[in-house]
Amino acid sequence: MSDAQEFIHPRVLLEDKSKFKTCNQIGFYRRQKLLHPDQSPYLAQLDTLKTGNGIASLTIFHQETKVPLQLQLIAVKGNMFRLKIKEISPLKPRYEVPDVLVTEPATERFNILLQETGTVVLEHPSGTSKVHITSQPFSIMVTQEDKALIGINSQGFLYFEHLRQPSEKREPAETDTEVQQDKPEDVFGLWKEKFGDFVDIKANGPSSVGLDFTFYGFENVYGLPEHAENHCLKDTGENEAYRLYNLDVFGYRVFDKMGTYGSVPLLLAHKPLYTCGIFWLNASETLVEINSKAALQSHLQPAAPDTRKQKAVPKKDIRWMSESGIVDVFLLLGPMPQDVFNQYAQLTGTQILPPLFSLGYHQCRWNYEDEADVEAVDSGFDEHNIPYDVIWLDIEHTDGKRYFTWDPDRFPDPVKMQEKLQEKRRKLVVISDPHIKVDPNYTLYAEAKEKGYFVKDHKLQNFEGTCWPGVSSYIDFTNPAAREWYSSQFSLEKYKNSTDNLFVWNDMNEPSVFDAPEMTMPKNAVHHQGWEHRDLHNLYGFYQQMSTSEGLIQRSGGKERPFVLTRSFFAGSQRYGAVWTGDNKAEWEYLKISVPMLLSLSVTGIAFCGADVGGFVGDPDPELMVRWYQAGSFQPFFRGHAMQDTKRREPWLFGEENTLLIRKAIQERYTLLPYWYLLFYKAHHSAEPVMRPLWVEFSKYQDAFGVDSQYMLGNALLVAPVLDSGVTSIDVLFPEKGEYWYDFRKYTRVKGPHRQKVAVTLEEIPVFQRGGSIIPMYTTVGKSTAWMGNYPYELHVALDRKGYAVGELYVDDGHSLQYLHEHIYSHRRFTFSRNVLHSSSADKEGQYTVDCILEKVYIIGLKKSPSEVTVHCSGGKKTVEFIYSSQLCLLSLDNLSLQVHTDWEIHIS
Repeated sequence: MSDAQEFIHPRVLLEDKSKFKTCNQIGFYRRQKLLHPDQSPYLAQLDTLKTGNGIASLTIFHQETKVPLQLQLIAVKGNMFRLKIKEISPLKPRYEVPDVLVTEPATERFNILLQETGTVVLEHPSGTSKVHITSQPFSIMVTQEDKALIGINSQGFLYFEHLRQPSEKREPAETDTEVQQDKPEDVFGLWKEKFGDFVDIKANGPSSVGLDFTFYGFENVYGLPEHAENHCLKDTGENEAYRLYNLDVFGYRVFDKMGTYGSVPLLLAHKPLYTCGIFWLNASETLVEINSKAALQSHLQPAAPDTRKQKAVPKKDIRWMSESGIVDVFLLLGPMPQDVFNQYAQLTGTQILPPLFSLGYHQCRWNYEDEADVEAVDSGFDEHNIPYDVIWLDIEHTDGKRYFTWDPDRFPDPVKMQEKLQEKRRKLVVISDPHIKVDPNYTLYAEAKEKGYFVKDHKLQNFEGTCWPGVSSYIDFTNPAAREWYSSQFSLEKYKNSTDNLFVWNDMNEPSVFDAPEMTMPKNAVHHQGWEHRDLHNLYGFYQQMSTSEGLIQRSGGKERPFVLTRSFFAGSQRYGAVWTGDNKAEWEYLKISVPMLLSLSVTGIAFCGADVGGFVGDPDPELMVRWYQAGSFQPFFRGHAMQDTKRREPWLFGEENTLLIRKAIQERYTLLPYWYLLFYKAHHSAEPVMRPLWVEFSKYQDAFGVDSQYMLGNALLVAPVLDSGVTSIDVLFPEKGEYWYDFRKYTRVKGPHRQKVAVTLEEIPVFQRGGSIIPMYTTVGKSTAWMGNYPYELHVALDRKGYAVGELYVDDGHSLQYLHEHIYSHRRFTFSRNVLHSSSADKEGQYTVDCILEKVYIIGLKKSPSEVTVHCSGGKKTVEFIYSSQLCLLSLDNLSLQVHTDWEIHIS
């Protein structure tokens, strides 16, 4: 039996969700749930308050255990607060998450407004926000313009298990005699915890932390990827929580709060006039409860008298619970959605600007069998006139699942294979997982073992677990030296038979361990500097992608952009590449859930995200396949992928009519590449999401707040994918009063706001351009992105009700880092106002001369035919022929031959 056959069966068995814990099977969750609301045992000693360097610190302590904790409140530049709670004198250091923040945040000095018995009021110097600290019971209220915004410990769920010696074993909530009667010593999992046949021995004992937050006046919260759930997060109810614990969940359930492959502990709250967020910086297993309640208006203004007329307003109670670490949380105070995105990016960085080829279509399968198969698939795209950029190789391309090697029988000449792809201006992506086959004759294993770069078990021997190669050890990516060593493996010298046309896919990096609890690394495994895996589990994949990305940059001598796809991720992963939603199924409900999953990733900083087109598991019928290609072409990362033993599903295998429709969807993606590239530049430069829920663009329009079946690409395109079988129409919400919307392909106009049934056929999905926007596009399509560098452009100018429109174009060489270090790029701004279309520089630093032209302009919504159209540029003035459709109010200009990088004007008389 081959290695692949040997391990298919345990992987498929992952569909048995009994292999994963429920909330009630998690010890620290059960312990924290013993707390009673509104009975916080913590008291703040306000007389210990000290301020300086933007930090206010004081002591809080548990009134029964008497253990003192240090509270730090930090005024972070950019209208943010940071709150840290940790032990003053711990037995040993507690884990504080490194490397996720791009730098230590700049602070600003607090203003002390009030300091009296029982209350302290501090003011953030850069805004109108204040912090009200109450001594007993300890709580904090953050106000904005003297109105309650966020309450901290207002429910009394602050929880902090101080480190103790084994001789101090005790159950939680000692004073609760009813709970404690007749309980065995460790029923709550303080020192050991059993799940199935596995026992987690906790050498350091219990170390859980928790804290509650209340958003006042809010009904909608978002974020917390990755879950196969609605974008607008639901209340969790009793004994249920959103779980943030990176796991290999094969064929995950839809509409489930169980965590999957990655986690971003960022939650956003939104209402018509305000957006804010909570970033919980903790990499251990984390559970989040969400509950909706009502608060009395008189309680929301601390300075107001109690005799004010009371009025009920909505509130969201959020409770965070983590297994270890400290309380380290940032309050992002907005006030607008883009302000929150900027604040989060200030902390964790923006999306890396990807190479242009990675925005094209990717073709993947587990597995393309050999070099002949790769060549046949590559040629198939040309034969069927379908553009694509990248072909992928899964684990079978290696020599016995040994990464950085090639199967000598299947891939005897990988360099020649890569050179053939390069000749066609296409790329290769290969897989590189974190598990390393235990084989003393395998150079990678032998080196890592000699250097001590593997994760250790609790007995400090190299941890060994089962994955695709069989018995494997796992690289300790938390060790900077191990990361540097791993990065060096991607050099052309060390990675034999690789070329600079090869890029990388990090899979199974939750990490997946087939014969371990919940199919992942035991929590008592030991990492660099002695930290337990429980402290940093959710960071593991983040670190592998970091190391891989840096390795590809080093391979090019620091000149070229990397492309790295990862399955496991954390806050900050956007700095290193792309993410996908893992092992979905070839079923309609997985197409449907992909939209909210990607929206949740997008608003938490990970702009480069996608779902496997067609579904990884199973065999899609032709209609589902067509609809998934149509949806995927309008999502940031666009890859078709399929599991081993599924039917082959290259785009031309579903019949001639369906091939035509799939080709049309992929070609439309390629015509829009100038707009996609602009959106990724803006994500990189300004933290603007590429794929946006409607509430981000229409922040006051409440009907849009719960919509997750349609979305915006940038601020200009409204996309409404068809997510059900056999439909002839779908409901589309056109937001915002007075907005004009134009059918992207037919140019007919719809006026918002209202919900409208839009007729659909299998030909395409509804897409509408927003009035007031200008979209750059290519006039035609090539075999891949690299064929299209000098292709001419066209502009689609969609006028708003005032006859105005604006848009941009960003161009660089598409692959190097020169845009960053040497300003080698061109950034243009287009404005249509008073019947004149202007082209001007949007960034004076750009030094790139674009060797291509603007050939066509379509002006949509022009109410009457012009008498003359003239172009004004450095070469003088010339008259342009035009076509005007009075039925569509569409003006078409062709043969313009205007230099993209120069200033010019088009006058419509």
